[in-house]
Order: sequence, then structure tokens, then C-alpha cells
Amino acid sequence: MAEVVVLGAGISGHTAALHLRRLLGRGHKVTVVSPNSNWNWIPSNIWVGVSKLPKEKVIFPLAPVYRRKGIDFLQAKATAIRPKGDAQDSRGAVDIEFTGQNKAGQTDRIRYDYLVYATGPKLKFEATEGLGPDAGNTTSVCTADHAREASEKLAATIAKLKEGTPQTLVVGTGHGTCTCEGAAFEYTFNVDHELREAGVRDLATLYYMTNEAQLGDFGVGGMTFNQNGFETSSELWTSSLFRERDVRPIVGTHVHKITSSTINFETLDGEMHDLDYDFAMLLPPFSGQPVKAFDAEDNDITGEMFAPSGFMKVDADYTPKPYEEWKASDWPSTYQSVGYNNIWAVGIAFAPPHQISQPRKSPNGTVIAPAPPRTGMPSGVMAKHVAMTIVDRIKIGSKAKAYEAPLSKMGAVCVASAGTGLTNGSAAAMIMNPVVPDYAKYPTGRDLATTRGEIGLYGHWSKLMLHYLFIYKAKARPGWQLIPE
Repeated sequence: MAEVVVLGAGISGHTAALHLRRLLGRGHKVTVVSPNSNWNWIPSNIWVGVSKLPKEKVIFPLAPVYRRKGIDFLQAKATAIRPKGDAQDSRGAVDIEFTGQNKAGQTDRIRYDYLVYATGPKLKFEATEGLGPDAGNTTSVCTADHAREASEKLAATIAKLKEGTPQTLVVGTGHGTCTCEGAAFEYTFNVDHELREAGVRDLATLYYMTNEAQLGDFGVGGMTFNQNGFETSSELWTSSLFRERDVRPIVGTHVHKITSSTINFETLDGEMHDLDYDFAMLLPPFSGQPVKAFDAEDNDITGEMFAPSGFMKVDADYTPKPYEEWKASDWPSTYQSVGYNNIWAVGIAFAPPHQISQPRKSPNGTVIAPAPPRTGMPSGVMAKHVAMTIVDRIKIGSKAKAYEAPLSKMGAVCVASAGTGLTNGSAAAMIMNPVVPDYAKYPTGRDLATTRGEIGLYGHWSKLMLHYLFIYKAKARPGWQLIPE
């Protein structure tokens, strides 16, 4: 009997666990370890954050699904990985600390034959003074609870506008190294939509503050679209939306400090600025989870398995190079951990070899550069391929060829909501192929025949359909495996 352990139950971990259980006989054991009791469809947190969906519509409990599918579930967080076991057992092991109410604080060590590392990111609100909903002064949509709190504060802001009091709202990134600019983009235009529906848009000043050097970068270096034979950049495409909706962008920013009324930030030219605000939703930067690694003799090997960012090293080229010398082929294809043929890292848990967007520094030496996104569709695709690799290794043997899902060859679809409503909603639908641009193959880095962007009501219907489809899929309802990642 083989024992497979999956650390994390987000899009990547949950997808991997379901496919492992589907493809493996019940004689093999699949265990999921996650500190959270609920699964969250994070893309729809945007709508929770503007009071269009209740929190309960974007989450569901994991335990009943895993019980029904024959997957063991431990509500706990991983604290250490021991890839070569310990003095008692040479099999791989994971040290865990339980987070569920019944065992909270208790620890254990579990064994594995194969490990999928899908812990997702640590939300580093502490990277910016005053950032975040817990110890800071801003809201967030990173979790369902955060989004609900954001919706309450947004509602209070709209109430003040209805009383005739002008308000300044700021949405964007709260640090120079943030990722997920797409989520900030979505929330900005959903807020704009809500302000218009409430009839108070004329009293509201809405800013979009981002670490992108230009609009439409999204952490992927921007895109070129071919529409009816005319090539246009994602910068022009998105800029038109900002002008149309009267959203004021501030690009190339690094936020230094946030008080209850003022955001202090630096721009790429090295200038410092203060912006007074009444409501702010600013995303945090990400780092890897604080998981250590030890060898069988209990020596710390964290630096060997993990990059300084805390994300796990995989089959990528991490050789230091100037940005201009990086190639698409430097990105991973199998996501297998360096030095271990039974460990994989998927989703946001793996360490990118370099940034996709050109890294920049201000004259003061401040890094202002979007980190590469690894969420949504790509996370699910790489998780499924890793699950298939593990199944083959179990059934055929350790020499079974690994399935590949390189971001340098994988396309991705992103549907970014720009306001919800069956008749007046809209969304920006973008397709990029591949995610990591390949300038050796394509002059613009991506295939112009399949890289495109459109915005309109149909996009909102698509996003709404995807909301229900992916929650159905995540609940492992009949035929779930037929819904693409």
C-alpha cells in the first residue's frame, strides 16, 4: 500500500487529492493536511467583498467531501518536512500541528511514500506597516472572512456618501513585490460598479494603486492582443477601461506605511507621496509558509529544499542571471522537488526561477516589481499532472515518466469581474498562451492567434457560470472530473 500525503487544500492541493483518489485503488491511502476546515473558491471573494454574495456561497466544509471520497483529512498545519525520515523510519515524514478545535496545539509526525506540497502562500501583511485587516488599517479579499469585513466597511463608506460626505477609496497592492494584481483590478471595478448602483459615484474618488510599472502588466509582463487584424497592448486595453470608469491609476508604487487616514508610498522615480483615504483594500505580498526541512540526522536542510522566499525549489533553473538572459525553458515542467523523486510542489507553493515582469528599482533601491502569478487554472492543471505522475509511479514503478505541465507552454484563461449583475454586469475575459512568454518562439512572447482580451456582459455570465461549475467540481459531485481545470 502506498501512502500519499497532500499538504494544503486550496485549488492545487484539493485538485491533486481528488484526482489521486479517483485514479488510485482503495488499497492506497490519500491524506490531506490543511489548517483550514473549509474550501474557499477565492476568485468569488471579490463578490463577497462588495456584498453581492454571502460568505457561505464561496466556502464549504472539506471533511464531508473527503469522507465521502475515502480521503483521510487532518485539520493541521505542516511545520517540518523530513524527506529521508528519521532514526525510527526511513520513509518520508511530515511534522504537523493540529488546528482543529478538538486537538488544537497537539503535534504528530505522519509518514508518506509520496508528498504533494500545495500549502499556498503566507499572507505577509506585516511586510508593510499598517497593512491588513487584523493588525492594520486596510481591508483584504484574500480570504472569505476578510472579504466579508471589506464588504461591511465598503457599505459604511457608501452610507457616508449617501449622506453627502465625499469619500476617497483606494484599491490595489500594499507592497512593491505583490502578486495577484488581477484581484485588485477586479475589486476596483466592482467597487466602481457598486458606487454607481448606489448613485454616489460623483462624490467618490476611486484610486487604483499598483506595483505594476504600467497598467495591464498583471505580473506577466503584459500581453499583446490581435483583434480583427489590429494589434493592441493590454496596457491600452485596460487603460481605456480606467478612463471610461473614471478610476485614477497610480502605477509603480511601493507602500511604506499606512495610518488610519493616510497611505505613504514611493513611486519608481524615487519620490515619496502621501494619499489621504477613507476606505482601502490593499493586497499583501506573498511568501512561502514557515515550513522547515530536516534530514534523517535532524540537520536543518531548509535552505536546500526551499528558496529564500520560502517556496519550494523544483525542476527549474535557479542559476542567477540578468533578467534579459532568462528563457521560457528555465521554468519547471514536472514540479518535482530538487533531489527527491517522491516530492512535488504545485500552485503558489513552488519557487519561480525569475520574475515574468521586468524587475525594477527606484533610485532609492526599493524593489517595485510584480511577482509571477501561479493561481487559478494553472494551479489546477499542474496539480492534476502531478497526481497522474504519482499514480504511474505507484502502478508502474519509480522510472515512470513524469507528466509535464510547464507554464511556458500552458495557456490560461482569466475572467476578471468588472461589476456583477445579470443584465448590467461585465467582466474582462483574457486568454494568454503561454503564461510564461517565449520570445524565442513568438515575437511578442505569446501566440497572437490565441492570446486575446474582451470585455462585456457575456464575461460576467462566464464568471458566474465558472463560480457554480468549480464549486460543483470541488465538491466532487457526479462527473466532476469532466469539468476542465
